[in-house]
Amino acid sequence: MKLERIINSLLETDLYKFSMGQAIYHQFPGYKTTWTFKCRNEDVHFTAEMVQEIKDQIRAYCDLRFKEEELDYLDTIKWFKGSYIDFLRIWKPRYDDFEITDDAECGLSIETKGTWLNTSMYEIPTLAIVNEVYFRMAYDYDDLFESFKERLDAKIEALKSGKYNIGVFSEFGLRRRLSAEAQELAVTRLAALKNECKDCPSKFVGTSNVYLAKMSGTTPVGTMAHEWIMCVGQGDHKHNPAYSNWYALDAWVKEYGILNGIALTDAITTECFLKDFQLTFSTLFSGVRHDSGDPIEWGEKMIAHYESLDIDAKTKTLLFSDSLDFERADKIFKHFNGRAKVAFGIGTYIANDTKVEPLNIVMKTTACNGMDVAKISDIEGKSVCKNPEYVDYLERCIEWRMKHD
Repeated sequence: MKLERIINSLLETDLYKFSMGQAIYHQFPGYKTTWTFKCRNEDVHFTAEMVQEIKDQIRAYCDLRFKEEELDYLDTIKWFKGSYIDFLRIWKPRYDDFEITDDAECGLSIETKGTWLNTSMYEIPTLAIVNEVYFRMAYDYDDLFESFKERLDAKIEALKSGKYNIGVFSEFGLRRRLSAEAQELAVTRLAALKNECKDCPSKFVGTSNVYLAKMSGTTPVGTMAHEWIMCVGQGDHKHNPAYSNWYALDAWVKEYGILNGIALTDAITTECFLKDFQLTFSTLFSGVRHDSGDPIEWGEKMIAHYESLDIDAKTKTLLFSDSLDFERADKIFKHFNGRAKVAFGIGTYIANDTKVEPLNIVMKTTACNGMDVAKISDIEGKSVCKNPEYVDYLERCIEWRMKHD
């Protein structure tokens, strides 16, 4: 490796990977998935040197093992069970599950294939590695880091002054961070706010990065991702994919009951989600997460849905996590404050705000048990699926259900 090791702990991933991982381990241990990398930036190219460094960094990541102190930390999170902790004690990443080449328009192709238990865990570290390698090798990194620190200082001052009031918020930027040191600096500075500014209207509560949560003494945050709905709902050929949310929510409740309950709404459109998010699920889940589409329209729709079920929306959390900055979060908070519990997961704006455009990269599940899977978001452009015919089939299933069910 030309750079220092980027991923230094298997805890260095988002909390929802462990939350989903436990449910996969107990309910879907035999499922197999394919994950595909995509760079959405049109003007980004990965050089041969970058690709080799990414390979070397991922190989180094695959040499890591969980330490007992790390497992002890996970064991303090109340919804994790001893059986899953014991599984993690013997779990290790497999480099053989990766296929990394330069055979792509952007110069970098990554696919992972294997059990869902394994491949799910690769997504976040892989993206973090790709980001840091790119920004360290494509730019003057020290210059970028200075611009990052300047912008972070401005953000901290804006929160201290009360310019923005965004209520409760967390940092969600691991997959698209500038670097490990940038994310650690941001989380450390934000965590210190509670002592520096006791009257701040905005309250930083934690990070999705479990390793940083442990190191900083903040709360690890995260429940489920789109992969959960896609694989549980579409990975069994006996399932009608228009009912993906029902299968996924039902499996989640079997695993966690009333714990760990923020439901993701837009895996196959929010309108279809609401067909399944009826009284039982709406009562058991503590809230819902927004990840695409207009946040105000979405929030109004969620409140109206709760009210239609005679559920007090003030007892439920609306978690917003789509391309947020403090200004957008401030407007959303003003609109919904007092009508529901409002929270924010803010990623790139905190972890990779510099004078250059951040990467827009993803690793998405493209197959489960040999069958295509897809996400039909509330807006176009967020899906990754290799088979347009499957997307058409899924859309027709959803359309039929919305008209007839």
